[in-house]
Amino acid sequence: MKTIRAGIMVAAIALTASACATSEEWAEWKSHTSHFASGDHFSFSMKNKEGSTARVSRKDIAAARDQGWWGKAISVNQSDILEN
Repeated sequence: MKTIRAGIMVAAIALTASACATSEEWAEWKSHTSHFASGDHFSFSMKNKEGSTARVSRKDIAAARDQGWWGKAISVNQSDILEN
């Protein structure tokens, strides 16, 4: 039983240490009832992970505006926006 508790404690500490966010990021996260505004927001975020080349379409831009997406904004050049 002690081994299981120790394992859980180590996992919890590792998760806490690896999931660091700034106070500003935490405040943004806490101000919403879910992690993503919609399925479109989730889909967009999964295909545009930090460190990868952003893939943004005009449909994504319209969905973000209409659905009120939140979080870290992705900036792309006008010429890099994909047509739907």
